[in-house]
Amino acid sequence: MLRNLPNNYTRSMVVNLLNQEGFKGKFDFLYLPIDFRSKAGLGYAFVNLTVPAHVPPFWKTFDGYTKWVLPSSKVCQVSWSGPHQGQAAHVDRYRSSPIMHSSVPDEYKPIATRLGGVRQC
Repeated sequence: MLRNLPNNYTRSMVVNLLNQEGFKGKFDFLYLPIDFRSKAGLGYAFVNLTVPAHVPPFWKTFDGYTKWVLPSSKVCQVSWSGPHQGQAAHVDRYRSSPIMHSSVPDEYKPIATRLGGVRQC
């Protein structure tokens, strides 16, 4: 889990950040919760890495991260996400959630990768 993300970051921006920092293809689930009234991120994201070996470099890269593409004084923190761990647990958590309703913009929904492509939960 990434905490203290800039609230003006979008899901696409977080995906680009992960990719640019060397984690392209190393995560298979991402969800950036959004405040629907303000249309701003809540400042955290759930990220599932594909294998445990990616965790130490991910933690080292993002714990204390401040190189945001938009002005922000926030300092990122990495933490474990409980109680959900693993792509299947995250997908199960959100599959029937109101966030997946057809009226919700795609950019606000979680994404999961499967067979090298991106899909929504």
